[in-house]
Amino acid sequence: MHRVFVGLGSNRGDRHLFLSEATKALQALPGWSLQHVSSLYETEPVGNKNQPFFLNGVAEFKCTAEPEEILKSLKETERLVGRIPSERWGPREIDLDLLYVGSSVRQESAFQLPHPEIADRNFVLVPLAEIAPEFVDPVHQCTVKELLRRCTDRCSVQKSPLAIHVPPLES
Repeated sequence: MHRVFVGLGSNRGDRHLFLSEATKALQALPGWSLQHVSSLYETEPVGNKNQPFFLNGVAEFKCTAEPEEILKSLKETERLVGRIPSERWGPREIDLDLLYVGSSVRQESAFQLPHPEIADRNFVLVPLAEIAPEFVDPVHQCTVKELLRRCTDRCSVQKSPLAIHVPPLES
């Protein structure tokens, strides 16, 4: 079983609905078990600033799949929930980023673990620190809480009153 952290983001359409539906879809996959979901946060867009703010959060799962299969599941879930391909850093209905798969480290050109930009993104670190402050980043060799303390990103990250509620699956 792997401890898997997934970044959740949306800034187009019914952002809350897209995030909720994606989380429910992942929870329903065979071998996936939702452990925690952070609060949701209103965050400034990165890169292309001329777009709506994002609603971001992080979900933690226990998962039996291997990292490549997890990434495929995230991309398929984005498609099923309604992501329409657009430009890099452009507006999107749903964005699911594979942040960590336990302490796995991959440095392949098409697939990197942990996500290569975690340490520079407070919109990822704030919700991640909420649910897993003591998780140790296998590249930086420090806790998420320490990564957040060191982060120089000053983009706005404000807690939203919205939350994701995923009922447990019936056995």
